Amino acid sequence: MKNQLLHMDINSLIGSCMPLASMRIGTIIHNIEVNPGQGGKLVRSAGTSAKILKEPSSTKCLVRLPSGSEKWIDSHCRATIGTVSNPSHGAKKLRKAGQSRWLGRRPVVRGVAMNPVDHPHGGGEGRSKSSGSWGKGSRTPWGKPCKSGFKTGPLKRRK
Repeated sequence: MKNQLLHMDINSLIGSCMPLASMRIGTIIHNIEVNPGQGGKLVRSAGTSAKILKEPSSTKCLVRLPSGSEKWIDSHCRATIGTVSNPSHGAKKLRKAGQSRWLGRRPVVRGVAMNPVDHPHGGGEGRSKSSGSWGKGSRTPWGKPCKSGFKTGPLKRRK
């Protein structure tokens, strides 16, 4: 019995955390680092897992994420073998609106349902799309246009 335990491959133990370089192709993993030593960033939500697809070079490793996208990750990054627990987390139905509030989720109110003082989409008669700002279309809550390629973030310094 003790001999069998000594010869067990550590790569097959669920919950082991090690660099991607020391894992086999096809291993199911979670809690993956993006940069070595940074700590787990990817595949951490309930019931998720990723899979190591190939390791053609010693520096990068190809991993298929839960979204289906494939990402090259540094082989020195660490990951945990296995899947994250509680796979039925997303299937749980909330019984009433108050239960959502217990979880800290606040209600989401549409801008067109507000008054003009509360949101740029607010006001208007009936279901008017232009709302309080006549003919101005979609705006952020601070009044900036949010369509037609309008830049809302800070612009990079031009040289």
